[in-house]
Amino acid sequence: MSSTPDLGAPAQRITVDVEQVRRLVGEQFPQWASLPIRPVAKSGWDNFTFHLGEAMLVRLPSAAPYALAVEKEHRWLPALAPRLPLPIPVPLAQGKPGADYAFPWSIYQWLDGETASAERVVDPVRFALDLAEFLEALQGIDSADGPRPGKHNWFRGATLRTYDALVRRALTTLDGRVDVELAREIWNTALDAPWDGVDVWFHGDFAPGNLLLDGGDLAAVIDFGTCGVGDPSCDMAIAWTLLKAEGRQAFRDRLSVDEATWARGRGWALWKTLIACSQADDDAFRVLDGIFSEHGG
Repeated sequence: MSSTPDLGAPAQRITVDVEQVRRLVGEQFPQWASLPIRPVAKSGWDNFTFHLGEAMLVRLPSAAPYALAVEKEHRWLPALAPRLPLPIPVPLAQGKPGADYAFPWSIYQWLDGETASAERVVDPVRFALDLAEFLEALQGIDSADGPRPGKHNWFRGATLRTYDALVRRALTTLDGRVDVELAREIWNTALDAPWDGVDVWFHGDFAPGNLLLDGGDLAAVIDFGTCGVGDPSCDMAIAWTLLKAEGRQAFRDRLSVDEATWARGRGWALWKTLIACSQADDDAFRVLDGIFSEHGG
């Protein structure tokens, strides 16, 4: 019997409002109780985020599985930050359950920037090189005692076979709407691509929503909830989910990515994109076109 975890069931999310956050902060961090609190415009799915004054944010997991990352972030982000070429979130305080909220939570320094998109990037090749240089620095940090793949990060950094059932389910749903045979070929190639087994640090969700721009240039990398040590190919997915052909090649060359890692990275991109396509995301179909066009090259 397979030991692959079942990731098909969605996490049971809760809701959090401004008054609840105000009570949590007031009870546990009275020095900040007078600061205004308002929701962040794009809060994300795994966590609810709220501005706390002008220079901080409150980050609260939206479900029990996402709360598993809180301790990890408080342990490791202060250690990673000084070794990276761009700002990342560094926790200022860790909150406890309270005020009818059941999970640990965090207060972070606020990082300014616009969410990355292809249209906002000024120089696509320079941007791709900046992404690669960030990952190169991250992968170069000592991975000893770092968090291995598990429930805390939805098994990022582990084998792609973790997601095999979800991919095949999505392909069944999408049959007749996408080239299912080509998708299966890309997926099977990724599953068969070997990993050398050397653990390195990875971000785990190196995606447009977690990259911040300043004036069209990469300015910060946020949301390390899925970070860990293991196979870094999951971070290669950005090559297809955001970069175009020229930037993709510059990214690969700068990181000196071998064929097997590149194939696994395409597999991570395919998994993420197929799931979005099965949820009728039009942008995902455009990403899928890029994944298909790059197959074999």
